[in-house]
Amino acid sequence: MGGLRVLITNYVMASRTGTELYVRDLAIALLRRGHTPVVYTTEVGEAGLRLREATVPVIADLDKISSPPDIIHGQHHVETMTALAHFHNAPAVFFCHGWRPWEERPPRHPRIYRYVAVDDTCRDRLLFEGGISEERTRVLLNALDLERFRPRPPLPEKPRRALVFSNSVLDYVPVVREACARTGLSLDVAGEYNGNLLGEPEKVLAEYDLVFAKARCALEALAVGASVVLCDAAGAGPLVTSLEVARLRRLNFGIRALGEELRPDVLVREIERYDAADAAEVSRRIRAEADQEQSFDETLALYEEAIAEHARAPRDAAGEGRAVAEYLRWVMSDIRRERHVMSNSPLGRLRERLLGVPLLGALAQTAAKKLREEGKRQEAKGKIQK
Repeated sequence: MGGLRVLITNYVMASRTGTELYVRDLAIALLRRGHTPVVYTTEVGEAGLRLREATVPVIADLDKISSPPDIIHGQHHVETMTALAHFHNAPAVFFCHGWRPWEERPPRHPRIYRYVAVDDTCRDRLLFEGGISEERTRVLLNALDLERFRPRPPLPEKPRRALVFSNSVLDYVPVVREACARTGLSLDVAGEYNGNLLGEPEKVLAEYDLVFAKARCALEALAVGASVVLCDAAGAGPLVTSLEVARLRRLNFGIRALGEELRPDVLVREIERYDAADAAEVSRRIRAEADQEQSFDETLALYEEAIAEHARAPRDAAGEGRAVAEYLRWVMSDIRRERHVMSNSPLGRLRERLLGVPLLGALAQTAAKKLREEGKRQEAKGKIQK
């Protein structure tokens, strides 16, 4: 395959969230392999500027792109549907990275030929909430740049230093701190909302024996060789052991693995299961199976499948129009639902009294506005061509 023009969509490119880091790694890998990645986002923040420094175009206006993409790598439904409306002959694949976020809802469109879940939880969202067929669905587990996340020296027999590692709101830290105090562990906290953002976590994680984390943060700590207790505001999970690492990775070390109440005694129980030799085996398996280069090989293969299927498929302009109309109907319904819920909440009523304006779902409003504008633009183009 020659070099592809790949349009990657993402809601924002501002900080070190999972999808932003994924976009960064994917775009740089595509560039290195001779392809042309372009990132479309609604907010070009620090992460977007850093990616541009790596010579990857990052734009917030699709009119800036003069050559249409060969494939749309869709992430987040608003940006994906906007790109499909703008580039009316481009095939797409859609990646779902989360169970909860509104942005991760899978859009339906005839030119989305593959839907990819990063774990089994997201796969269930695609199949049983998004209505996506199994034939079009794939699971491609998250992976890492293992050249960056190098193995640490062997762990001590007993853990001494622990770290809470998360870029989410860390209001659960007092619970972790109490558990560490009971087990004689010193605790540090790292994360964006804590004011201690780790720009290069691979250089810091090796300093800690035990890490409290979930999802990508957990994967990074495991790759380095730390022992990991799954933990987040959503709940507590187990210590990742060699007996369970395969199952937990299928869940992306995420929300479905955080099934217990977050209490000090629950965390103490998991801390006491620490086993340096077993943690080394877990890290060995992660490093054997979570190589980002292999993951990107599979991603490129999915691009090829989508491009080939699109070349054979008849165009269905009416079907595409109905898909956009149905999408707009859902977005507007969600605006009304959010407005009703929020306006009837204490915070919403206070806001309306103070400001005299209704509380609307800003993100949903933006989605509807963007798609209406794209529809008018494409209609105008069609009239000119005629």
